[in-house]
Amino acid sequence: MKTDTPIQCAIAAALASFTAGAQATGFQLEQNASGLGNAYSGQAAAAENASTIFYNPAGMTRLPGKQLGVVLTFIGPTIKFSDTGGSAAPGGLPSPGGNGGDAGGWTLVPKGYFSYQLNNRVWLGLGLSVPFGLKTEYAEGWLGRFQSRRAELKTIDLNPSVAFKVSDAVSLGAGVSYQKADVKVDRSTFLGIEIPTKITLEDESWGYNLGALFTLSPATRIGVTYRSRIEHDLTGSAVVAGVAAPSVRATAELPDTISWGIAHQVNPKWELLGDITYTRWSSIKGVPIVATSTSALGAAGTTLDTFNFQFKDSYRIGAGANWQWRDDFVLKFGVAYDRSPVEDRFRTVVFPDDDRIWLALGGKYRMSKQSVLDFGYAHLFMKDASISQLRGLGIGGQGNVVGNYDNMVNIFSIQYSHTF
Repeated sequence: MKTDTPIQCAIAAALASFTAGAQATGFQLEQNASGLGNAYSGQAAAAENASTIFYNPAGMTRLPGKQLGVVLTFIGPTIKFSDTGGSAAPGGLPSPGGNGGDAGGWTLVPKGYFSYQLNNRVWLGLGLSVPFGLKTEYAEGWLGRFQSRRAELKTIDLNPSVAFKVSDAVSLGAGVSYQKADVKVDRSTFLGIEIPTKITLEDESWGYNLGALFTLSPATRIGVTYRSRIEHDLTGSAVVAGVAAPSVRATAELPDTISWGIAHQVNPKWELLGDITYTRWSSIKGVPIVATSTSALGAAGTTLDTFNFQFKDSYRIGAGANWQWRDDFVLKFGVAYDRSPVEDRFRTVVFPDDDRIWLALGGKYRMSKQSVLDFGYAHLFMKDASISQLRGLGIGGQGNVVGNYDNMVNIFSIQYSHTF
């Protein structure tokens, strides 16, 4: 029977933390401020500005001339764990530690977009976005530090796009995505004494997006958009207590998404929006962790561990409204229900996610004929999330974390758009 060494346990545990964070993206990030006030309802049909390059490239056909958009989004999750008395540290440590404080915190996420009308039929665009992001950081000495203390995922996506106006009623769009992913994970390992473990991984890969926009009448638009899966073959290094361990690889597939949106102008004062978005997380069942160099852990190609996440497909349903308060100012409102891809029994300390409800408010101020300022705020009420993660209690194990999470998220975003 195969017996894992302590270092092998450390590497596998840290990579398990990374994979859960990279894949279970209830932290799948939104990409503009103009949609935040509507809880991102109807973004496949809204096409208000150049950020439509991300949500539906066909929407560029509604943008005359050249348009530049710059977005700053501030995301502030609150992640608080409470031990229910069942938690234990590895190796029989008498004092497993505290609850970890607030593992969330504020993060700034910038994005930018540029659209260009080539002629009456063709538009070109370029988007720079951050489609996935995650950071959890617990206080020193927290009881789950043997599973993960700090984890961070960053992605950057460069998305050149093209749109074609088939007719006044139909527009089509497409784009390619060049995406870079970086992952860092810090945790503790118990080898008679507690020592640090650090994992760094990165990859660059490609995907694509497609969109269609249908103008049913001067008052009603319907948009349909698809973003493809992007497979990352992440490679990097693992360091245990300052000693280099074997290089490692983990293949992670960020899921594809399809969205349907509608925008309907009820009268000169009111516009209604709605959407249904479906994300196919169920493609992720197990993630093998593979050594890429020969060491005491085994030959190159050895599978160190396989993690069985069993993600489920997720969806969100949103509804929003815009009220033309003044000629130069629009008030925005929105609500949404967002289902998490995480099953209760597979929840991790890196991504203690659960279903959430969005309440959002925002506005659009026309500063001049060429310039618009959008801003929005959303509060995400999250369902209490239970966790029970047993990752071994012996030498090199990762402890048993049992308890509950009380989470919420606040999002604020501001966007400047300028038409040339």
